[in-house]
Amino acid sequence: MSAPTLDEIRSWPATVDVPLAASALGIGKSKLYDLIQRGEAPIRVLDFGAKRVVTASLIRLLEAA
Repeated sequence: MSAPTLDEIRSWPATVDVPLAASALGIGKSKLYDLIQRGEAPIRVLDFGAKRVVTASLIRLLEAA
């Protein structure tokens, strides 16, 4: 799976699953789950039983890079 473009990410729903967010960051899903577990994820994560990444926080991070 290739990394999505910023324009593609902007069209995503308000929250996305961890594997999709990890692909946008160019890291593996296991790495992102580890960062979330340690409270070190650079993005906002909601926990509704399953972790969901807030797309707006992902966009802000990528725009700042």
